[in-house]
Amino acid sequence: MMRWVPLSILLLWGLAALFGSVYAVSANQIDLTKILAPPGMDGLLGFDDLGRPILDRLIVGARTSCMVAVGVVAITATIGTTLGLVAGYRGGLVDLLLVRLIDIFLAFPGILLAIALAGIMGPGLDNLIIALSVVGWVGYARLARAQVLSLRQRDHVAAAVALGSREGVILYRHLLPLIAAPLIVEVTFGMANMVIAEAGLSFLGLGIQPPAASWGSMIRDGASYMLMSPHMVLAPGMAILLVVFALNLLGDRLRDHLDIHLTVQRRW
Repeated sequence: MMRWVPLSILLLWGLAALFGSVYAVSANQIDLTKILAPPGMDGLLGFDDLGRPILDRLIVGARTSCMVAVGVVAITATIGTTLGLVAGYRGGLVDLLLVRLIDIFLAFPGILLAIALAGIMGPGLDNLIIALSVVGWVGYARLARAQVLSLRQRDHVAAAVALGSREGVILYRHLLPLIAAPLIVEVTFGMANMVIAEAGLSFLGLGIQPPAASWGSMIRDGASYMLMSPHMVLAPGMAILLVVFALNLLGDRLRDHLDIHLTVQRRW
């Protein structure tokens, strides 16, 4: 039964991101008579400091976090994997340049660099995705490079080279499928990190701007009312907690499932 919990949470997150705007039509509707109203029949999760329903804003915020997580991971995984494949296969100067570039990016804390970039480019969803993408490709490049370095001497790769296959064919047909498993696991953990990063940058005012909803901006708005209306912070905080927990748990299970050594031990 517990194995379906993370999938159920992620399914609800995805459905809220896809169809939330149909349900949450009053996410930005201000009602001064319901300011800081606690959860009740009128609002299952209560209302914020402007009388807006927190449940509706939570659903709209799910779309923001999902767009950022999926968009950033898609960009960073593509760029990082491609660079890692090419550098690991070619070696030499190309590999050395990539390693030095990775060292430069690792010299700065990723979230601080993203904050600096977002501050320079200005707030907004597009700039937020760009800022997180600039610092997020390093992990995929390191993983792909390390995997290719251990696989490029395999017999099937040597046979493909002897048959005159082009480099692109060797990389994406003979090497990429072999490193897909660890990359898939990295994607799940990457999405969890992006959900937290988006919430953090929105909390600082560098993400999506009002009146649009974001889980991070909801926590920022509710921080001043923690003693009077803790539901303003607890609702988006629990949403972040559940989504990140589900993504990390899914990543752990994928890693165990795709690990051939653990699979063989279970069979024996």
